[in-house]
Amino acid sequence: MNNTKSVGIIGLGTYVPDKILTNKDMEKIVETSDEWIVERTGIRERRIADPSMATSDLATFAAERALADAGVSADEIDLIIVGTATPDMLFPATACLVQANLKAVNAAAFDLAAGCSGFVYGLITGAQFIQAGLYKKVLVIGAETLSRILDWTDRGTCVLFGDGAGAAVLGETTNGFGILGADLGADGTGGDFLKMPGGGSKNPASKESIEGRMHYIHMTGNEVFKFAVRVMGESAVKSLQLAGLDSDQVDLLIPHQANIRIIQSAAKRLKLSMNKVAVNVDKYGNTSAASIPLALKESVDSGRIKDGDTIVLVGFGAGLTWASCVLKWGKEAQYIAK
Repeated sequence: MNNTKSVGIIGLGTYVPDKILTNKDMEKIVETSDEWIVERTGIRERRIADPSMATSDLATFAAERALADAGVSADEIDLIIVGTATPDMLFPATACLVQANLKAVNAAAFDLAAGCSGFVYGLITGAQFIQAGLYKKVLVIGAETLSRILDWTDRGTCVLFGDGAGAAVLGETTNGFGILGADLGADGTGGDFLKMPGGGSKNPASKESIEGRMHYIHMTGNEVFKFAVRVMGESAVKSLQLAGLDSDQVDLLIPHQANIRIIQSAAKRLKLSMNKVAVNVDKYGNTSAASIPLALKESVDSGRIKDGDTIVLVGFGAGLTWASCVLKWGKEAQYIAK
């Protein structure tokens, strides 16, 4: 990151649907058990969006709360980035629908497709626009309605995912606060390990694609697991090195909430005890791009994050992708660019 201008999070907001689907509920849908799910994933329940709600709705609710938290009006936002694997439709971008909902009339808008890494990808992308001097305030949202693309007959995937949204307002911060180091990466050779094969130009919607169940998440779980265990720790270490910090200076690790064993592996790689790791996978499951902002906001609200703390965000996702960043937190060091 360019240290001539500090950019950080000046407002946070989240939204999760009211409906809770527990593991006991899952036992009635597919052949599985609460014990099996908890032992292998750490998940106990997840949220499911009402059929009347789309990803743009969840994103809008989270965005409104982030704007209020930042004390920023919608017409002050210069850019909206929505990280999602479940857009309302292929086009227009979900970010444009959110822009209309918010009446953010001065904002450019686009979607970012990096799977579960999408929120951190969005943070780093948005920060660059501010550091370059092109924009002053950027709204970054991670939002998903993954329940819409789950094969409820596939116990290997349907128990893992949930719906939700998280949003952050980025702005220029007091020098030394905000994003200190960042790392983005991808390995497209692993693209087949986590995908929704139907609906695009390669496999457009057809009788055959529907009968082939191609419009659902397809995942090679063991390959994704191996990738995640390796890359989460590696990326976090790289971001810390770029920030000039060591892992013993980390106050809180906020990893993508996909699987408790992957989270524990990342903590071990950084030599962090689990009391320095944010975990809420038990309550929400894997919410993809929404997962990190949900855990971040929960950590702020509970007092686990205090001004001056060093926090690390790290995720992995379809692509295969990975992303991490180091932040020096400071809500009192609010934005200075009016």
